[in-house]
Amino acid sequence: MRHMQLLRSRPVRVLWLSMALSVLGDRLYGLAAMWVVYESTGSSSLMGLVGVVESLPYIVLGAAGSLVARFTCWHSLARVDAGRALVAVAVPVLWSPDLPGFLVLLVLVLLLGSLSAVFEPNLGALIPQLVDPDEVEQVSCLFDLTSRVAAVVGQGSVGALLVLVPEIHLFAIDGFTFAVSAAALGWLGRRSALASAGMTAMPVPEVPVTEVAVTEKGATGMGGAAGVGRAPVVRAWGLLRAHRGVGVAIAVHGVALFTAAVSTVGLPPLLVTRFGQGAAGYGLSLAATAAGGLGGNLLTGHLPPRRPWLATYCLAWTASGLALAGLGVAGSMTTVIALCVTSGLLFPVTAVTLRARLLSFGTAERLRLLTVDQTAIRTAGTAGLLLLPFAVDAAPATAFVGAGLLLSAAALLGWWLGGRTDGRGPC
Repeated sequence: MRHMQLLRSRPVRVLWLSMALSVLGDRLYGLAAMWVVYESTGSSSLMGLVGVVESLPYIVLGAAGSLVARFTCWHSLARVDAGRALVAVAVPVLWSPDLPGFLVLLVLVLLLGSLSAVFEPNLGALIPQLVDPDEVEQVSCLFDLTSRVAAVVGQGSVGALLVLVPEIHLFAIDGFTFAVSAAALGWLGRRSALASAGMTAMPVPEVPVTEVAVTEKGATGMGGAAGVGRAPVVRAWGLLRAHRGVGVAIAVHGVALFTAAVSTVGLPPLLVTRFGQGAAGYGLSLAATAAGGLGGNLLTGHLPPRRPWLATYCLAWTASGLALAGLGVAGSMTTVIALCVTSGLLFPVTAVTLRARLLSFGTAERLRLLTVDQTAIRTAGTAGLLLLPFAVDAAPATAFVGAGLLLSAAALLGWWLGGRTDGRGPC
């Protein structure tokens, strides 16, 4: 199996294990934030406010390419993760079940979101250094597996954890996972520094970075190794114009995250009103999606490496949109579970295909594209959470059908637009 071959490399293994633990901690953090707010305020609106506050830094910092680029090395990311650990651990210490406590929680969530908005695109930009260029897609698939495993393990373990500790202490657990991640990143930074100095027998492999980068001042320069020096800042608009297919894919990704809000807020009322299901039915649906995600990750790892990436990406989102629309007309729980499994199978195909394409660029360019993609999906996802619940309240089934057809139409349009450049070359 390709995953096992990659994990034989010690740097890949160390980073993957630490990121798997960190993503699991994030799952626990997300659940804790929502439940703590709901139990202390009884307000669904305030729960949504927490989600919006957490997403705001991704939107704001997405335009600050020069600021994000300051952290494009292992040691800088280790410091960012150490900061996330401190903020997460501070939550159970400073929080209280009243208005001042809620405001403190919002501030800490904002801080965590800001640090994460810097951390995530930089980590994605650095991961290709750990493998050879022809293994970029495989390593993308490997790290996509962390979210799939966390979805299954997180939902399965949270019940047992809450028997042992209150919800607020899940933040402390998340802080521990950040500390482990910081230690792993620090080790990779030391290893990379020794390798660049010629002091190790087995240096960390690096993707050759010799591309010409268009900086914010309009000058051109040669990109250096991202693990050693700071990546130059690339203008997003010029980069997207030069690679139109990537811009199309990011736009489709934004539409997908916008429509995903229907499933996030609409699945529980749909299951209640149409099938008379409660929490058990909802949990079964989530588990089916998570199980499909695991299977989809393994499937993606065996897709032909030379496949037309944009066609694969857009067709997967087209099918995903049809599955989303199908939930609105499903006549039985069996059909719902089958559609959830189908959606789960498709999510890794889209995620890995786009991420592998973005990681194929040079360090400075991939950092900028990852940041643009992150900004687009966070903006679209936040807009969806603000707007689509009204459609769900009015007619849950119709909201699913409309959102699914919108996603499928956007993906097909993206495929057509990408076909005009044949999905290759500068696309």
